[in-house]
Amino acid sequence: MLVYLRLFKESFSFAINALRNNKLRTFLSLLGITIGIFSIIAVLAAVDSLDKSIKDQLSGIDKNTMYLTKYSFGPTEVPRWQRDNFPQTEYDDFEFIQRNVPDISAIAYVIFGGSENLKYEGNTVSGVNVTPVSNGIYDIENLKVEQGRFYTESESNSGAPVIVLGSATATNLFDNLNPIGKTIRVYGRKLTVIGVLKKVGTGLGESPDENAYVPANFVRRFKNGGAEGLPGAIILKPEKDVDVGAFEAVLKQKFRAYRGLKADDPDNFFVNKISGFTQFIDGIISTLNLIGWIISGFSLLVGGFGIANIMFVSVRERTNLIGIQKSLGAKNRFILFQFLFEAVILSLLGGIIGIILVWIVSIIATEMAGDFEFILSFYNIFLGFSLSTFIGLISGVIPAISASKLDPVEAIRTGM
Repeated sequence: MLVYLRLFKESFSFAINALRNNKLRTFLSLLGITIGIFSIIAVLAAVDSLDKSIKDQLSGIDKNTMYLTKYSFGPTEVPRWQRDNFPQTEYDDFEFIQRNVPDISAIAYVIFGGSENLKYEGNTVSGVNVTPVSNGIYDIENLKVEQGRFYTESESNSGAPVIVLGSATATNLFDNLNPIGKTIRVYGRKLTVIGVLKKVGTGLGESPDENAYVPANFVRRFKNGGAEGLPGAIILKPEKDVDVGAFEAVLKQKFRAYRGLKADDPDNFFVNKISGFTQFIDGIISTLNLIGWIISGFSLLVGGFGIANIMFVSVRERTNLIGIQKSLGAKNRFILFQFLFEAVILSLLGGIIGIILVWIVSIIATEMAGDFEFILSFYNIFLGFSLSTFIGLISGVIPAISASKLDPVEAIRTGM
């Protein structure tokens, strides 16, 4: 055992000395593997961060939550022309489902509006995502109010001119003023601020903190509905102990009957589940990971070839030394480990530098992105070290074997 430990130690020392004596060559070899490891770990870290951000945003919503609308939130086999002819989901549909579908924990009607300008005295905030939605959204999305309150069911049904602001929207519009009770202009109309939501943080796309909520019936007074109007959706949250499959079947059956569809008629609506959406997101994340591996793999391949090339050059330069070592009694495995360690150390150093660069970039990117956090997980760090070691072994094994099999006499003669 001590003999092998001494062998490892001496081989390691020879490898370190060889790297020190050829600084430019070592730097060029490190550069290739560093770029490769940096590329793949950076891509994986970015995809993991994106995945976590999406899951965090959806964490407040029950995965059994359903969106009934004319649009599909994922891939569908229904042709585009057929989907375009689906009727809009309207407020009457919402009222029917609210009255006739059992086991609903919370339900809301939402209108897919757009960005609006909010004005208070001399201040204007542009591009605010104002969501016209009934009050049931408060329970569905598990919203939290920091100041004031959310609008009630009676205010929602009557279309009261009230508005609830996201944290960032309230700050941008009122600065340090208390917004509760203030009158602002939205859609060119006056609304009273009755609540401000707690800060959620930035995630994928638009932050909820930059949104605002108004009763859907308020917007229905002056925005066109129907086929040519603003699209809408019904959001349903089933009771906790309900069989989701059975609930969806009852929902579809009753809604088909309400729309007068015959038994052989296809659905003219979609029931989109959050669980299905998360699976769709998982598929996108997996695809991004695969693409990242393919792109970064080319960088790793170039880095591996660079190390192998340098190792062959190193063997050729030290042929005379190898012959002397073997004539003095050095075993083949000593020569093998000497060059193999050199390749592995080169690769590991490149991997370490690549991981450090990813860590620095992740810190800078997190600071610049605000609340969005770039994550460098332990798994990705471990993966970087493992890949570096593997590349070093693969790149160095053939040059090391060729060096260990050199004939001592021929090696000395060639070196001279």
